[in-house]
Amino acid sequence: MKNISLVINIVLAVAIAVLFYLHFKGDAKSSVGNEVVEVAEGAVLSEQFMVAWVNIDSLLNNYDMYFDLQKELEAKGRKMESEMNTKTRTFEKSMLDFQDKVQKGLVTRSQAQSMQEELAQKEQELYRLRDEMRMQFAEEEQVKLRQIQQNITDFLKEYNKDKGYHVILSSTFGGPVLYGHPSIEITDEVLKGLNQKYIDSRPTKKE
Repeated sequence: MKNISLVINIVLAVAIAVLFYLHFKGDAKSSVGNEVVEVAEGAVLSEQFMVAWVNIDSLLNNYDMYFDLQKELEAKGRKMESEMNTKTRTFEKSMLDFQDKVQKGLVTRSQAQSMQEELAQKEQELYRLRDEMRMQFAEEEQVKLRQIQQNITDFLKEYNKDKGYHVILSSTFGGPVLYGHPSIEITDEVLKGLNQKYIDSRPTKKE
């Protein structure tokens, strides 16, 4: 999953947009004399601007769901590679057999032409299969990335109902957030909640 950290880095940015939408949309109500803004979906935001940040690299490296989905993709990739290698070796064996027969004069010219055309067709089928496998793998990777993104976004929306942050920033090495004060970092808290939610969502194993 070479590009997964880069893609997942946008997750919390999406959550930020959601939180801003919740805070500023038209049906939000201000309570007079109380420094609280009540938002339609139940989030309670203080009028004092509140911000927090999450180290997305650390979050992903310790997020059980990310780890499990990564293992699934790696296993899928090894299976595809093994299948492709088996078919490739079979094709190479057929090619060597064809060349051996031609060199020894064991086939007629018309037979050799027919065999050559058949091998060319098999070669094209191998290329097509390789491309199909790559497309399938990339599609499955994107689905799993979206699953992780959705889980983090949903968790942050629920998490922020009690916290009341206006913005939750995503920090990663080389990213736009160059520094975040340790007092407003919530990485460990978010990670703990995400992992607990993921554990609770797993089907119970029957003994």
